[in-house]
Amino acid sequence: MRLFRLANLMRQKSCGDEVSFVINRNINFTNRCVGSCSFCAFRQNVGYKLSLEAILSRVAEAEAMGATEICLQGGLDPGMLLEDYCEILELIGQSYPRMHLHAYSPMEVLHMSRNSRVPVEDALIELKKTGLGSMPGTAAEILVDSVRQKICPGKLTTSQWCHIVSTAHMLGIPTTSTMLYGHVESLEDRLRHLQILKEIQARTHGITEFVLLPFMPGNNQLGQLVVNPKGILDHLKMHALARVALHPYITNIQASWTKLGRIVAGSAIEWGVNDLGGTLMEENISRTAGSKESQYISPDDLRAIIEAHGRNAVQRTTLYERL
Repeated sequence: MRLFRLANLMRQKSCGDEVSFVINRNINFTNRCVGSCSFCAFRQNVGYKLSLEAILSRVAEAEAMGATEICLQGGLDPGMLLEDYCEILELIGQSYPRMHLHAYSPMEVLHMSRNSRVPVEDALIELKKTGLGSMPGTAAEILVDSVRQKICPGKLTTSQWCHIVSTAHMLGIPTTSTMLYGHVESLEDRLRHLQILKEIQARTHGITEFVLLPFMPGNNQLGQLVVNPKGILDHLKMHALARVALHPYITNIQASWTKLGRIVAGSAIEWGVNDLGGTLMEENISRTAGSKESQYISPDDLRAIIEAHGRNAVQRTTLYERL
């Protein structure tokens, strides 16, 4: 298959035979959310919100297990202000200064800036001052407004997502990039999404990786509308297509083991993927949408998956420095 060969050729050129992973912990600090995304099974009107003590306790556990990154994301809690988000970063940074803080999606940044009535740029400056190391490029879903109107009409628009991510890059805050695929979007929508990411990266060079997030139909409204869920070959082709379409601008293509499962994520290594993400230790968003995977994968398990596909396993930092 030509796409498969081309993806591997470009992966070899960009990354060689190394496949990386990061030891990290995911902390979903609240599921309280004013959002109305039809693909979400995590959101609750009256849900939980972790105390600062509970968050620090989870960071302590992560450090004891060798983590180099804490990933913080949550629902859009109506009561949270910019200062609350900054306080979380500041407290972790004071107690665990070596921990990289990868936190807050573009939607969370827009939410905190609205709640505190400050411009997005000022919110990002404050977050960086209090310890933000990088941002997850989630909330992208599909960067086509006609699709967003169907699946997440209350969420930020394509131009708002692009503006927040680009502003972060200009301020020296790197981000990841993502795509939620396999629901109501077309192939043309996916290609437009990839083109937008490529254009941002050509301008700012601030994107560290691209992560494909297969839509999970469990326990959500959108799942009831998706008649033909994607098969394994579709997932593998999409990872290969991403490698080819984003070359040579975004060179790290990640497979999500929580959503694909370990076997398919491992197979994606042979379809242009050079990263398997993190150990996570805790993951609530995919689990509530029906993921059968555990919340944690050990570094040894990740190494075993990578080596089973004939590649060299490399532990990395959030920003893709080798450890």
